Amino acid sequence: MRIEYPHRHERFGAVRIHELTQVIEIDSGLGGAAEQAVIGGRRVHHVPATAINGIERRMAVVVPTKNERRKVIEGVLSGIPHDCTIVLVSASAREPIDRYGLETALLDDLASATGRTAVAVHQFDPGVAAAAAAGGLIDLAPDGAIAPGKGEAMVLAMAITETLGLDHVGFVDADNYIPGAVHEYTKSYAAGLHLATSAFAMVRISWQSKPKVTDGRLVFNRWGRTSQVTNHFLNLVLSTYTGFGTEVIKTGNSGEHAMSMELARRLRFAGGYAVEPFEFVEMFEQFGGAFASPHPEVNRSLIDVFQVETRNPHFHEDKGENHVSGMRTQALHALFHSKVCPDSVRAEICEFLEGEGAVQPGCEPRAETIYNGIVGLDSERFGRYLTKADTFRAFNR
Repeated sequence: MRIEYPHRHERFGAVRIHELTQVIEIDSGLGGAAEQAVIGGRRVHHVPATAINGIERRMAVVVPTKNERRKVIEGVLSGIPHDCTIVLVSASAREPIDRYGLETALLDDLASATGRTAVAVHQFDPGVAAAAAAGGLIDLAPDGAIAPGKGEAMVLAMAITETLGLDHVGFVDADNYIPGAVHEYTKSYAAGLHLATSAFAMVRISWQSKPKVTDGRLVFNRWGRTSQVTNHFLNLVLSTYTGFGTEVIKTGNSGEHAMSMELARRLRFAGGYAVEPFEFVEMFEQFGGAFASPHPEVNRSLIDVFQVETRNPHFHEDKGENHVSGMRTQALHALFHSKVCPDSVRAEICEFLEGEGAVQPGCEPRAETIYNGIVGLDSERFGRYLTKADTFRAFNR
């Protein structure tokens, strides 16, 4: 892959947020490992296939899914590079049709045909909740069950990734209609993680366009409705602390993102759809320098956050305005209740939510559930219990 290397960034303590960069060439051939060039004032890096493959062999790609169409999931799975380990976490219905059974059959077919490695679990399996509790993730299954929600699925998947002994974890949404986009996202994860100068690294994807059909023709929208709002408030927090206005954050709601496990095991995560924007909030809170950090070794280093604009458009299921509004609201709830959020930004959040009808005037937004993540996970016990769960499936491992 040939990828633009960002030459500007914003710092919030140990968190270095690189400006949005572009994929220049999805497949850049066999050029030398150190090859780089300056094109139109932009510094462009060639990341060789050997480096990308080295990251992929040590990376889990997580697919959280809930009642997606069979053909769409099949396409998503086919787009994940061969050497990545697939981790499917399903919240799909088991009755009257066992949709999880259909999903694992797809995974079985793929693994049998290709010899690739994959793991699948059902989010609501009591045996999976028992494994979480046995491994020390008490807050993930406080009443013997894992709650519904994307954030919950992601924490579970990170525990699986840690137990498998992998070094990186990436996420792709299951409703993507373009397998080639999934492939490009994963290659971009590997390229960004390779270019990071720190063991604590994150790569977040910005779609080049999100097409919709309007009046019988395709319109390639640049920014999603939720992203515009979330990015605005995250940048406002950053500006308040640095004293300089910024629009550096372009990926506040990026469902497609990856991180090193060195970073993942030190973060807390929000439940539901607040999970992706809360990753920025958590990094600001823990490693921004405004508050004492439980992980001073990170503050002595840095966190590299890359934001990569990919070439493929992002076609996905239109789940309606209520879904979009819910994502937006959950993101702002999580930011509002963070101690890193200044009072001035809280006031703006309340004003916005009142205008949306999400809260009554004078009411405080509700708090989202925050999980401790996988810090302190006993992976041996977790893995031992997980393999006993009724819905646990492992392929070629």
